[in-house]
Amino acid sequence: MALAVKSLVDFTPGPMNSTSLTLLERLREPRNDAAWDRFVSLYSPLLFAFARRAGMNDNDAADVVQDVFLVLMAELPGFEYDAARKNFRGWLKTVTVNKCRERQRRRVLAAAAGGDESGLSGIVDDATVEAFWEGEYQQHLIAQALRLMQTDFEPKTWQAAWLALTTDRTAADIGQELSLAEASVWVAKGRVLRKLRQEMVGMWDIE
Repeated sequence: MALAVKSLVDFTPGPMNSTSLTLLERLREPRNDAAWDRFVSLYSPLLFAFARRAGMNDNDAADVVQDVFLVLMAELPGFEYDAARKNFRGWLKTVTVNKCRERQRRRVLAAAAGGDESGLSGIVDDATVEAFWEGEYQQHLIAQALRLMQTDFEPKTWQAAWLALTTDRTAADIGQELSLAEASVWVAKGRVLRKLRQEMVGMWDIE
């Protein structure tokens, strides 16, 4: 997936259709359950991966994910994205790291009181935090976004776009395999990229 993510970053197109709402904007709408379902599906693997990287076991990592979403559900409807500062990722990082450290402090206190000592080896350090949120955040997010977006397209459109984005094959070669015109392959690729950008504005550092 790393190569696919790199190519998607390299080829992400320019300004999107301003009449379409981003996922962050849809989350601010009252009772938009579909947007919240999408958001939870998008970010759960990312948050879980970070908690595991911080040294937590599966149960504690799952609890951290739940803790973070409780904060996000309370605060995201009023969250103001600042395009100049690109502040969503930094805000999410702060919430997630704080929840990890809260849970780890509980483990320390429990161990001191003679309780369960598991999970004490993974105190979140600055190097772990920065390595993940600077180096891996975008890749995790794009990969999961693509998985969720697949059902938004006709199978052949998706397959054409996926092959164009993740392989070195030419549009003509892909079109021949899928019984599509070469131009249709380029159109499919563009549609998927535009949808990806539309969905994710504000959540990564590409504007």
